[in-house]
Amino acid sequence: MSAAALAPETPALVLEPTDRAPAEARRYLTERFREIGHTEDFVGRLVVTELVTNSHKHVGFGHIVVRVFPDPHEPLTVIEVSDEGPGRPAIQEEDRDATCGRGLLLMAQLVHDWGVRPLDKEGKTVWARCGR
Repeated sequence: MSAAALAPETPALVLEPTDRAPAEARRYLTERFREIGHTEDFVGRLVVTELVTNSHKHVGFGHIVVRVFPDPHEPLTVIEVSDEGPGRPAIQEEDRDATCGRGLLLMAQLVHDWGVRPLDKEGKTVWARCGR
């Protein structure tokens, strides 16, 4: 089981899938990082922006849930974004002519590790762990 599944009592931000969701998620992440003592939030802001934007653009219904918490086993911080969509994010092969589709590739290169796990009913949680 990943560390991303070990913090069920963590506070969560519940968002509507709108254009405002990424900015709200960044503000929440910055607050949570400050609370847990994570000193650098550049990578975290990039991660939460990418994952929330993907939920908004590719799912577009239901709620987006963001959780940020310290990994209980390593000096890393876990960022989770859950939605009700059936699809699973996958890194696409780089296309130098494309105008989008590079965010997940960039995110994967900046974090310690990341993954996807299904939710009990419908949807998924995408998680990433980054250094403190």
